[in-house]
Amino acid sequence: MRQKKIALINDVTGFGRCSVTVELPIISALKIQVCPLPTALLSVHTGFKNYFMDDFTDRMEIYIDSWQKNNLTFDAVATGFLGSAAQIEIVRRFIKNFPAVVIIDPVMGDHGKIYASYTKEMCRRMRELLEFADLVTPNLTEACELLGVPYPEGGVVSDSELATMAANIAAKTRGGRVVITGVTLEFDDGSNISNFIFDRGEINFVTSRRLGGDRSGTGDAFFAVAAASWLNGENLLDATKKAADFVAKCISHAEKLNLPWNWGLPFEEFLTELNGGEKS
Repeated sequence: MRQKKIALINDVTGFGRCSVTVELPIISALKIQVCPLPTALLSVHTGFKNYFMDDFTDRMEIYIDSWQKNNLTFDAVATGFLGSAAQIEIVRRFIKNFPAVVIIDPVMGDHGKIYASYTKEMCRRMRELLEFADLVTPNLTEACELLGVPYPEGGVVSDSELATMAANIAAKTRGGRVVITGVTLEFDDGSNISNFIFDRGEINFVTSRRLGGDRSGTGDAFFAVAAASWLNGENLLDATKKAADFVAKCISHAEKLNLPWNWGLPFEEFLTELNGGEKS
């Protein structure tokens, strides 16, 4: 018996339920030890008008050096938002120095637009980072950017188009596994949201009812459940189903509580269910 460890490379945000503050408790609830490597420290996420941010780039390598000197090892490395080309290069070196399963969530944009902080060089380097990935979890915007193809009109896409996109992304990775998240299929009336799974050539969908509007941290919660469940030995389809079901419960509860969108998901209510317990 040995507990797994995951190096989680992402920002740490104090309020707004996103990034490490969402992923750490969820992955921990799934019985994997989380070891954060901060890329930035924020008081609140950038969906708030006023926020404090401390870029951690200059301290990341000193931080990593300490891990190396202590002879630490990890079962997996997971990446989230990276704030500069320098950070992507640091992550590249980190992966080479800490051999492990690599899961990349290429947090680059949404709704057809790349985040303002992302430069052309960063997009190029993120594509290069794919070569180390065992699993990649882009949304449709990010999938298009990784492939250098136009975003489909209205964000609506066919299953055959998704299959081609996922296969092309998978071909750039070492693991051949891709989950394209939060897509609207062309035969749907917009009332559903789907996740397209490409697992070394095997294709599946996980579709859920669309509940409420966008909320901060939704992708982080989905990623945490799916990645940890897959690392725990569940197949990618079951891991994706578990993630979609968990997020749907959280969104539904957020709607009942009438939480502002930028307060994120009240996932705390359902953490105990992830490891087989009852709702607290």
